[in-house]
Parts: sequence; structure tokens; C-alpha cells
Amino acid sequence: MTDAITERRNKLVINLLLVSAFVVILNETIMGVAIPHLVTDLGITEVAAQWLSTAFMLTMAVVIPVTGFLLQRFNTRPIFIAAMSLFSLGTLIAASAPGFEMLLIGRVVQASGTAIMMPLLMTTVMTLVPPAVRGRTMGNISIVISVAPAIGPTISGVILSTLSWRWMFILVLPIALGALLLGIMRVKNVTTPRNVPIDVASIILSAFGFGGLVFGLSNLGAAATVMTAGVPLFVGIVALALFVLRQVRLQRRDRALLDLRTFKSSTFTVTILLMAVSMLSLFGTIIVLPFYLQDVLQLDSLSTGLLLLPGGIMMGVLAPFVGRFYDKHGPRVLLVPGSIIVSAVLWGLTMVTETTSVWWVLTAHVALSVGLALLFTPLFTAGLGSLKPKLYSHGSAVVGTVQQLAGASGTALFIAVMAGVSATQQQAGVAEVTATAAGVQAAFLCGAVISLAGIVAAFFVKRPKEGSVDEDGLLAAGEGGAIEGIPVH
Repeated sequence: MTDAITERRNKLVINLLLVSAFVVILNETIMGVAIPHLVTDLGITEVAAQWLSTAFMLTMAVVIPVTGFLLQRFNTRPIFIAAMSLFSLGTLIAASAPGFEMLLIGRVVQASGTAIMMPLLMTTVMTLVPPAVRGRTMGNISIVISVAPAIGPTISGVILSTLSWRWMFILVLPIALGALLLGIMRVKNVTTPRNVPIDVASIILSAFGFGGLVFGLSNLGAAATVMTAGVPLFVGIVALALFVLRQVRLQRRDRALLDLRTFKSSTFTVTILLMAVSMLSLFGTIIVLPFYLQDVLQLDSLSTGLLLLPGGIMMGVLAPFVGRFYDKHGPRVLLVPGSIIVSAVLWGLTMVTETTSVWWVLTAHVALSVGLALLFTPLFTAGLGSLKPKLYSHGSAVVGTVQQLAGASGTALFIAVMAGVSATQQQAGVAEVTATAAGVQAAFLCGAVISLAGIVAAFFVKRPKEGSVDEDGLLAAGEGGAIEGIPVH
């Protein structure tokens, strides 16, 4: 009877975290389509409006590395309440913002809650779900991580076709408050916190390191200068190097803010590499395809959002089946075809022109979504499953951080290449539409070349085996029952 009660409690906690995480992650990409409306309504420049997305990613990059410490130091319930409270407060501020400054503050507060939610979800799942059935639950997580950002532009396009930009926040607020209230009433503590000391120097270095990289990469995709992109990137690289050195020293006493011993697992390291390639492709495509559809094929924002919707739906539909398939057959039979499909689609998109059929683009986007659906679930499951339970929170924080860095890199790379080639073509006298199409081709060519590394990496991901310990002393949990020694209270 006790086991049945515990199982029901665990399922409730995970499902509530899944719904809440989907809502908060959705907001990461929801602002892109709204920029023209904000420029008009708030009387700001496009560069200023872009900060509503940049500041969100920047805050995520700064906060996520700290979550490895937070998830060890505090219980599940207070962490969830804090995350949803921050997100709800940020949503309220954004919905009622009288001007750009308050709207920007609202986005930063939203992102603070979002950054905590995703590692909390992944760590909780790794702690509560037995390895033998972990794939299907991770399939649901991949819906959150991949589908939510993918359909963000679609949802905002639909809302903006009939309502003002404020409704993007007004419609989300009651859902967020409902999740917060349900969490206060029903979420129980399912982990045992440890009295882990905080290292202030690590937090400062982390903020400058990850924040500098995301800020520099985001500016690199716009009208970059040495001051706006070069200096932040340099500061970020130096601070990140110092951060890594400090973590290596602190982790010898189990005091690291972000324990980098996760990378001693070869499986985790390879999955992080492949995840970075996948996220780069996803976010790069999300940012470039709307430009192509609207500026080259002359679709409006609503039609653009609706065209991208089937791919997001396909990813969501496939995720649970991919999870079950992983539980039976392991990661490689999913990762190899998935990486090949993603690469093939990106190579296909290098041939788009101003006369390409909308239906061909739709087919390519759906195929890309299928490929990504085959990748995300086995990557999360095999990667985190190769770690010791005490490193789950740090592994989840690494996954979230890599997602942000890869997303910023994909956005910056695709936009920078597209804008550069397009400008060069126009200076040579090529028509604007044709020049933009050439820029889009070049952007996808960069993504296609990078995707080849993903195909190679896919062959090296192994399924963790139950009870085995690799040469670096990391537990590899795999098939069979739950991991022994995991505290569940």
C-alpha cells in the first residue's frame, strides 16, 4: 500500500513539473514574432525590442549553472514554489507593463523562474523513475525542451493576428498561477537536501562566463561591433576558463557550484556534444525559417506560424513512442537515423530559392522535427543515466546550460551568415528577395556542415548498463530496477 501511495505521489509530482516546465519554456521563443508589434506600440527600435529575447536567454544562462547547487541544498517543494512564483510574477509584470523598461524587467523575472524549472524536472525524474522505464518519461521531457520552443512562434503568431502583444502574457498568467497553487497544495518533497556550502566566487565567474558568451553570441547575430560582441565574448571565455579551474579544485571536496566530474563519463560527454549540435540546428532553423517565409516567400506572420505548427506537433506526438523504443532497444538505433535525417534536411534547405514551394518547406520542417524527435529523448536518458545519482543535479544543470549556449550560438551563426551573404549580394546589385534567399542558403549550409559531426557522435553513444561503473568511477545505471541508495522522502 505504501509503495502504491508513493508511486502515485511521484507521478503527480512529475506530471505537475512537466506541465509547469512546458509553460515556462514556451516563453523563451514566444517574443520573436511580436517584435514588429512592440516596435510600433512601444515606440522603440528593433534592436531594443530584440533585447526582450536576448535578456531572457542571458538570464537563463546566468541562473542555470547555479541550479546544481540549489537542487542539492533545498527540497523539491520550495524550489518548485520559488520557480513558479518568479515566473508568475514576471508574467504579471510583463502583462501590465506601461513601457519597454518594465516589460524587460518582467522578462528577466520570468527567465529566473524558467531557469530553475528545467533542471528541477530532469533531476526529479532521474531520482524517482527506475532506469528500465526512464525512456518514456524522458520522452515527455523532450516534448518540453524541444516542442515548447518550436511552437512558441506559432502561438504568438496566432495571438497577434487578433489580439495585442499583452495577451501573450495575459493568457499564460492563469495557467502559471494554477500550476503554482496546485504545487503548493500537492507537491511533496521527494529528495533529501544536503548542507552544501555556496562559493560566491564561482557564482560571479559563472555569471560573467556564461552570461558573457550568450550576450556576445546574441549580439554577433545582429549588427555586431567589437564592443557589443567581441569584448563580451572575450570576457566570457576568460571568466569561463577561470570558472572551470575553480570547479576542478572545489569538486575535490564536493563543494563545486557545478561539478564537472560529469564529463568523466564518456557517454555523457558525447551526448552533450550531440545535444549541442541538435539545439544549434533547432534554434537556428527557428530563427531563419520565418525570415525566409516572410521576406522571400511573402507569407504573413499568421501563415508562417501555422506552417511551422505541424513540425512541433509531430515532435510532440513522436516523443512518447521514442521513449518506449529507447527502453526496449537503447539509444544508438534512434540516434544514428535521427542525426542522418537532421543533416539531410539541412542539406536540402541549402537549395531553397525565391521560387521554392511552400509545401516543400513544410515537408522539410516536418522531417527535421522527426529527426530531432529521434535525438532528444535518447540523449537525455543515456547522458544523465551514465552519472552517479549525486551528480544528477549537476548533469541537469549542464544540459540546461548547453541548451542555452547552443541556442544562442545557432541563432547568432545563422543570422550572422544570412545577413552577411544577403548584404554582399545586394551590394553586387542582386535583387533583395534573391539576396535574402542566398543568405538563407548560406546559413543552412553552415548548419549542414556542423550536423555531420552529429552523425559521427551518434555512433559513440552507448546505453548505460545496470550496476556497471566505468573506468572513471561513474555509476552507469541502465536496465533493470531502480538505483539503490536514492533517497525518496
